[in-house]
Amino acid sequence: MTRRIASQVHKQASRLLRAQYLRKEPAWYQAVLEHPPLPLPAKAPPLRTSYDLPPNNRFTAPPSKHMHPHEPRPMPVYYVEDDVRRQFFLDHPFEAFRPRTLLEGEEIEPEHPINGAEWTRLRQRGRNPSSEDCIKYIVNLHNAHGVSLTEAYASGIAQFRSLRAEHQVAANVALAEAESNGIVFGPSEVEKNFKVEEWALQGWSKKHEQDAAAQVARKRWHAVVEAKGAWTGAREYTRLWQEGVRPSYSTAIEQSVTGSRSQ
Repeated sequence: MTRRIASQVHKQASRLLRAQYLRKEPAWYQAVLEHPPLPLPAKAPPLRTSYDLPPNNRFTAPPSKHMHPHEPRPMPVYYVEDDVRRQFFLDHPFEAFRPRTLLEGEEIEPEHPINGAEWTRLRQRGRNPSSEDCIKYIVNLHNAHGVSLTEAYASGIAQFRSLRAEHQVAANVALAEAESNGIVFGPSEVEKNFKVEEWALQGWSKKHEQDAAAQVARKRWHAVVEAKGAWTGAREYTRLWQEGVRPSYSTAIEQSVTGSRSQ
């Protein structure tokens, strides 16, 4: 008899009961079913279906008893949606920038009633489908209708593009009608961002002037020169020096003293 570990005893007993090898249930059987033991250890994982396995591993032969024991590593997980989603965003990269809200999901809203064999056209989910709606439609064609993945992808993408084109034309017509009726729309988010950027660039260009003015204001003493007349490059001063005329500042001093007394 094959050797079993403690957590598989009740499974072996179930097989023996189905084969009528055991005529009566053991006394512990129902108690173990109500309180099952811990799951199997990592080196002996339970059997796994081929639903989420890569295509090249779905039809492989079962491992023989002479093979090496299973390594305690996570097994690869594969879904058809991953390949479809990867190819979709390679063909439509700008769809990744389309905003979505947190309320758009299966956890918040129930699954759409049109699904499986009833879902034959993408328009049945709405006239403005999202990227995830298109991906689900392609996978539904492949699983529920037996269409090859290549044909399902081509059909889903064609319907998605046609619906997006119709929605774009309808939006442009509605905008033209609104403007013809005198409606004036405010600045868009892009225009608001441009204004914020212009304001930041203007502040950055004036930063050097503001820094220079702040340095001058921090100085306690600074010279204030009043320009009187045109600048001669000291030629007048040199001429007077050559003629022997000595400069006298008494007039300027007397004027300053007289002005302070009169005040």
